[in-house]
Amino acid sequence: MGTLLRQELNLNSSVYKQIAIAVNEGKLVPEDVIFGLLSKRLEEGYNRGENGFILDGIPRTRMQAEILDQIADIDLVVNFKCGEGNLVKRNFISAENSSYSVADAGSVSNEKFRIYAQEGKALEGYYKKQQKLLDFQVAGGSGETWQGLLAALHLKHLSAASSSPKLAA
Repeated sequence: MGTLLRQELNLNSSVYKQIAIAVNEGKLVPEDVIFGLLSKRLEEGYNRGENGFILDGIPRTRMQAEILDQIADIDLVVNFKCGEGNLVKRNFISAENSSYSVADAGSVSNEKFRIYAQEGKALEGYYKKQQKLLDFQVAGGSGETWQGLLAALHLKHLSAASSSPKLAA
């Protein structure tokens, strides 16, 4: 979703102003903009013959999952699980990029994590009930995580000349 939003951050975009205002105020981009861009991208992909997609960054809430179900068929949801320490280490919140003091950053981080975890539980339950949820524990570095994910999905990495990994069943 971040890529789709960044593509629309140009003056020729009809949603530029809405995205720019949200970003500048440190808020989330409105859901109608998000789902409008996502619907447009999925339709373009379908028209080009694409037969699948991977979403990152959406849905974040059960309500978003319900909206997503109205515009796309979701086969599988991979739930990357890691501890709070990992999220904070990976800049879930960054004290340097906020208006909070370093002392306040910890409590802000804890509150954001609490909200994120609460919303995540509802989302997990939603997809678990549909039997579409695959929990995946993130433990090591990116290479180790990638190999573990491929094994969990029963996929293998196909060597290709391009730099992007390709998956096959």
